[in-house]
Amino acid sequence: MRATIIYGAGDVRIETVADARLIEPTDALVAVTRACICGSDLWPYKTMEHSDTGRVMGHEAIGIVESVGADVRTTKAGDLVVMPFAYSDGSCVFCHEGLHTSCVHGGFFGTVEVAGAQAEAVRVPLADGTLFVLPVGRDDALTASLLTLSDVMGTGHHAALAARVGPGKTVAVVGDGAVGLCGVIAARRLGAEQIIILGRHADRIALAREFGATEVVSERGDEAIERVRELTGGFGVHSVLECVGLEQSMLTAISIARPGGAVGRVGVPQDETMPASQPAFYNNVTVSGGPAPVRAYIEELLPDVLEGRIEPGRVFDRVTNLDGVPDGYRAMNEREAIKVLIEF
Repeated sequence: MRATIIYGAGDVRIETVADARLIEPTDALVAVTRACICGSDLWPYKTMEHSDTGRVMGHEAIGIVESVGADVRTTKAGDLVVMPFAYSDGSCVFCHEGLHTSCVHGGFFGTVEVAGAQAEAVRVPLADGTLFVLPVGRDDALTASLLTLSDVMGTGHHAALAARVGPGKTVAVVGDGAVGLCGVIAARRLGAEQIIILGRHADRIALAREFGATEVVSERGDEAIERVRELTGGFGVHSVLECVGLEQSMLTAISIARPGGAVGRVGVPQDETMPASQPAFYNNVTVSGGPAPVRAYIEELLPDVLEGRIEPGRVFDRVTNLDGVPDGYRAMNEREAIKVLIEF
């Protein structure tokens, strides 16, 4: 089969690899019909040291189940399924608590150990706890939005929950990538009264406004902090969704939270230490978040997608086939595209 392999920074290739196959009796084999490139894929694209073997990329997919292991009970050949970015058994103590990304038997797709889904097929470990059967056909008009349930929409929702977004709250979203835009959707869905998007790309800002952002802050650093405070009567916001992962974005996030506020961080942190720990401490700012347990959120978010109340699939602004994936990485890295959808 053909798959996307990354060998190092800037080195993404489409190559023929061994066919994905069942290994464990709890596995499912899924023929991928839709996948995508994630903003977090850009970190290895920018920084990965050269590898002679490389790894198959991709952790978001919709596909058709081709076969299942002998112990799989909740899905069968022919089902259309969405694959969350982390696999989980659905039965451990953390899965029962809704924290599937901490499953004691789980892990992540697109690693050296488990191949990713920017490929013609993918092996899904722990299929019963991981895959979610979709009630639509393969080429349904809602497919793009359904694909976001594998990661970015669930991640935006996780940020909003961690930041304690609720009716009447003031919210700031740091980052105008796909996760940040889905964070705007999530904040509006949870009843936020004021939603400030911090970003500076015109196409993304326009989409954020359509999703429910009420104000835009295009400044950065101290100027951004001052502007958010101006928009909130000098206090800062109740809830901050940090959707970038850099030191500057986290510093900004904590600095624009009002005393007693909360920061939901879902941007993969690129530093070992967290900035602004003293301001967070003295202002009683709660900092929470992490890898989103998106499998826990699919049932909650799915009806809103199916009934058209939210349209997170609009974050895809470029569509390609597998051959176009390397250029898709380049386009996202150079901010020519928000998020690239891959069709098979």
